[in-house]
Amino acid sequence: MITLGIEGTAHTLGVGIADSESGILANVLDMYRPPQGGLHPREAANHHADVVAPLIGRALEEAGLSPKDVDLVSFSKGPGLGPCLRTAATAARALSCRLGVPIIGVNHCIAHIEIGRATTGCTDPALLYASGGNTQIIAFSNGRYRIFGETLDVGIGNMLDKLGRELGLGFYAGPALEKLALEGDRLLELPYSVKGMDVAFSGIMTAALALRKRGCRLEDIAYSVQETCFAMLAEVTERAMAHVGKDEVLLGGGVAQNSRLKAMIAEMAEERGAAMYCPDRRYCMDNGAMIAWLGSIMHLSGVRMSMADTVVEQRFRTDEVDVTWRRSGCRRCGPVRRGSPTRGRWGTSRRRRSCDPHRSRLRPPPPA
Repeated sequence: MITLGIEGTAHTLGVGIADSESGILANVLDMYRPPQGGLHPREAANHHADVVAPLIGRALEEAGLSPKDVDLVSFSKGPGLGPCLRTAATAARALSCRLGVPIIGVNHCIAHIEIGRATTGCTDPALLYASGGNTQIIAFSNGRYRIFGETLDVGIGNMLDKLGRELGLGFYAGPALEKLALEGDRLLELPYSVKGMDVAFSGIMTAALALRKRGCRLEDIAYSVQETCFAMLAEVTERAMAHVGKDEVLLGGGVAQNSRLKAMIAEMAEERGAAMYCPDRRYCMDNGAMIAWLGSIMHLSGVRMSMADTVVEQRFRTDEVDVTWRRSGCRRCGPVRRGSPTRGRWGTSRRRRSCDPHRSRLRPPPPA
């Protein structure tokens, strides 16, 4: 089955094509970069409207397919910015009607999980989802992906971009801050805002800007912000893993490309005797391939949607989705009864293999 996926939750419009038998066939994107200031949802949506048709053509060309080969259209239903979501959804509906094929709206956060599971080889991980608009720790439990911790204010990527803009580093400042942090050698005092299983970042940005006004080096500020924020994320991720008994941790979202974050999570996982996985950078950032892949496995598991079901949801929660493609009662995929010889320390089996009948069909795509 050939699925064409359209991603459009924020600054990136992506189109991907997945074959349920052979994997990802195409993954193209176009990112909106504001000429000045931050991201304005309506301007980003106008950008998406301009590029979506050419990107669909590019994706089909890259996959070596024609429109008549498409069996299913999927799109990012949420969460995200309203104007951007509506633009992607409108394009998906139009394409579905034009081709006469089914349509499925998918949860953006779960798409990050499933593309990670499919391309890295992990089976039942806890996901640290760190992106511009979202920061969550997610794990599968009792038939759904549950949120065990999240940001109470802004996403980690949003905070880094705002901080970088205020420091004169331009917009999409995460890579610039990462580069500066490599030159930092002094850990400055910043708020460590862990509240139970949740985190907060806005106070850290305020404190970092105050340090700059006092004359602290940019390199030391960047270093301190990264060390503090990533330590917070490592702490709540480890506690979530302990709570639900996961021995795998998966990174997802644009900030997951940060080498320091990957190193800290890898160290935490190693100390726990767990394994860390991170997809290729093409699948960490927002992309159409993950939307296509999730739409494909949802459809194969029996999920169907009418046009009336495709209304976008800006606050589409991860735990609202019934995960029909994973068998929560399975001895190898789901909770294990007490007394089972395979039961691990926290009440679940260790190093489980997935019973998902569709998961093994995706092969890691060739390098770009």
